[in-house]
Amino acid sequence: MLRLDLAKLARNGSAEVDVQVPADDPLWLDAGGPDAGVTFDGPVGVRLRASHAGTGEIVVRGTVEAALLQECRRCLKPVPGTLAEEVTMVFVPSTSENAEEDGDVRLFDDHAAELDLSDSVREELLLAIDLFVVCDPECKGLCPRCGTNRNVETCSCTTAEADPRWDALRALKEE
Repeated sequence: MLRLDLAKLARNGSAEVDVQVPADDPLWLDAGGPDAGVTFDGPVGVRLRASHAGTGEIVVRGTVEAALLQECRRCLKPVPGTLAEEVTMVFVPSTSENAEEDGDVRLFDDHAAELDLSDSVREELLLAIDLFVVCDPECKGLCPRCGTNRNVETCSCTTAEADPRWDALRALKEE
């Protein structure tokens, strides 16, 4: 789905990829998922334009847009949001003299018919997602002892109870 036709790119000098990737596509399994606290609330729009650089590199620029549904980091309440990220990716032929992959440059097989952009787009999307979302700056969060949502009700837990594991350090401080 996120594939760039290298023959078309060579013929025309540039090529475009404009797709709406469904939120439940296997491509996004690593991006969101229950562990990350992020789900996509609709398809992810990917608009990319690829062109050849003079040195044999392929430069891909464009945008990735998505509607997100994340969990508040304090109270776990669902928080809707949007993501609109401009991306730039540089691909170098694996047979090139400078064929060394790092964070900014990716390798591709220059004898292949297509360039798969899936992993690169997923990586750029992951890096753009803000993982520390709160529903409200004044969110009180959950009680660490009983789990009560402090925004809705108050609990009877006290914070004065000292953790006995710190007694040795407290004794040093008092000396």
